[in-house]
Amino acid sequence: MNTIESNVAMRRVSRILQWVGGFTSRSSVAATMAIVMLAFLVSMSIAGFPNRWQTGMSTTAESITLVMLFVIQHTQSRQQIALQLKLDELIRSSPHADDHLVHIELAADAELIEREQGQVAHHESLRETLTSDE
Repeated sequence: MNTIESNVAMRRVSRILQWVGGFTSRSSVAATMAIVMLAFLVSMSIAGFPNRWQTGMSTTAESITLVMLFVIQHTQSRQQIALQLKLDELIRSSPHADDHLVHIELAADAELIEREQGQVAHHESLRETLTSDE
């Protein structure tokens, strides 16, 4: 498979995962699933809780959970990337912003800790200034 076909396939999978994520996030889907589960539990209790049904339900639930894990991860990753790009653009467009913060998420842990401590110190000094002015 060449790179063009691979990119097309990846976009298709991404669109499907986005659709599944959007569809399953609706309250009507959650209500429908609750009704289906309740009906299944009532049916199982009437049938005497057969082991085959319990195994089938357990396997189905585990499979759906695994798929939804990947769907949620994919959609959150896309949203995180989009948000990061928007924030990076705001940093670039602001004349007083520190351009070194663009793509700071790729920095080493030590640099992140150092910058965080700098921000905390800056905010603490602002609070001290505000309280001394009062």
